[in-house]
Amino acid sequence: MPGMVLFGRRWAIASDDLVFPGLFELCLRVLWWIGTLTLYLRHRRKLDCAGGVLLSSYLIVLIVLLAVIICTLSAIVYVSMKGTICNPGPRKSMSKLLYLRLALFLPEMVWASLGAAWIADSFQCDKIVVSGIIATVVIRTQTWCPVTLRQASPFSISSRTVSRTTRSPRKWSAIPQGPPSCRSRTTEFDMVGGDQLNCHLGSILQTTGLQHRDFIHISFHNEVYELPFLVALDHKKECVVVAVRGTMSLQDILTDLSAESETLDIGCEVQDCSAHKGISQAARYLYRRLVNDGILSQAFSIAPEYRLVIVGHSLGAGAAALLAIMLRSVYPLLRCYAFSPPRGLLSKSLYEYSKNFTVSLVLGKDVIPRLSVTNMEDLKKRILRVIAHCNKPKYKILLHGCWYELFGGNPDDLPTELDGGNHQDLAQPLLGEQSLLTHRSPAYSFSSDSPLESPTKYPPLYPPGRIIHLEEEGPSGRCSCYTAQYTAKWSHESEFSKILIGPKMLTDHMPDILMKALDRVVSDRAVCISCPAPRGSNVDVV
Repeated sequence: MPGMVLFGRRWAIASDDLVFPGLFELCLRVLWWIGTLTLYLRHRRKLDCAGGVLLSSYLIVLIVLLAVIICTLSAIVYVSMKGTICNPGPRKSMSKLLYLRLALFLPEMVWASLGAAWIADSFQCDKIVVSGIIATVVIRTQTWCPVTLRQASPFSISSRTVSRTTRSPRKWSAIPQGPPSCRSRTTEFDMVGGDQLNCHLGSILQTTGLQHRDFIHISFHNEVYELPFLVALDHKKECVVVAVRGTMSLQDILTDLSAESETLDIGCEVQDCSAHKGISQAARYLYRRLVNDGILSQAFSIAPEYRLVIVGHSLGAGAAALLAIMLRSVYPLLRCYAFSPPRGLLSKSLYEYSKNFTVSLVLGKDVIPRLSVTNMEDLKKRILRVIAHCNKPKYKILLHGCWYELFGGNPDDLPTELDGGNHQDLAQPLLGEQSLLTHRSPAYSFSSDSPLESPTKYPPLYPPGRIIHLEEEGPSGRCSCYTAQYTAKWSHESEFSKILIGPKMLTDHMPDILMKALDRVVSDRAVCISCPAPRGSNVDVV
């Protein structure tokens, strides 16, 4: 696990990271050696031409040199397989083998240069033989002088375009409704940003099933701390809907990464009103747009009897939850539905306060509702402990992981810790708790306390509102014909206090996967919303 020391410096590669690169080069060298040997044995009698002796000598030395390189690579792969992640003792000879391998590059380059010069003067020999040798020299030259092709990465520059039309607050659109398409059309609502062909608008119409006249305001404007959102009227549910978009750009990522907490002024008697800094800044931006710019007043002037509903996904869910807290005093009947919100969002008091009007929805092992600064520190400590106690070499762990990802199975079949607590097999694990203190690098500084047991310096933050957890029933299927079944239950925030590592920790966060799972739960007649928990159960079934 610790980086190797070569040429007086420590590199960001460990001695057990060379198994797969070594095997790859070893396979190429073996094929190369077999081809060169075959070429020499089949055509050595045709090298009795002018310059043939030099070509014959070139092939013989090349075969010997390749054999030495193959032996060196085999030793590197074998040594790299020895030991464990935290026990590099059996791999202490790796640095000498790498020095030897690097030294072999010099005769390779010299011999390839000489071979190129000799071939230039040996065209009197058999053309087949000369062509084979030329191919050998060209391949060797390409190995030492790789050409890096730089491909320009596509990028887009978007500017804020404002397209507004003056309209009466109670005027409905007279535009004939049809299937949404990527073409320009005159709108009766305010729209900020977006593309020229209105493809973004077409996707919203396709997803929501609403009509043009149902929208009050749509903003595609996206900067750091400034999220896209829309305001629409849902006549079926009789509510004014504010929907906030989640992370989809670099600006949104920067908003996510502003993870320190700051005080939130919400004008209520709640103590310790602290929240995620980046998301609270985004919520303030939404508050200014909705209240100060009169967007909500415009919506309720059209439908004054409707109630306010705020929704969002991921980053948008966190901003929606904080926005609901800010608007709670003005709209006491509002409701907030946060889909896959981040965990590191609210202080304990704000978390309890938001339970009155906010519901969060979490699918499976989604990592975002479990993601916070404190949980990341906890995950780091857990990984360090597992690595320190692991008795398997790194390549076996990677192979088992690839097998599980491709063909499924039970990941628990591969033990990652020493059986029976026999930690003597580990020869002073470098990532063990005591070793982190006694063998630390001068470039790092640790406190006198154990880094694995020291308390976090960041205050804990919690997800918003009450939490509905959609759990997959039975083992996860991997074939395309498999249809997952989910159950919904009320869960406590403590169930999301640890980050779970699994193959679905990222896919469970995708909004389309979440909506499909929610549709399956809703369509299941055996599940009813807000029905009481069965007797003897400590968890309320949704």
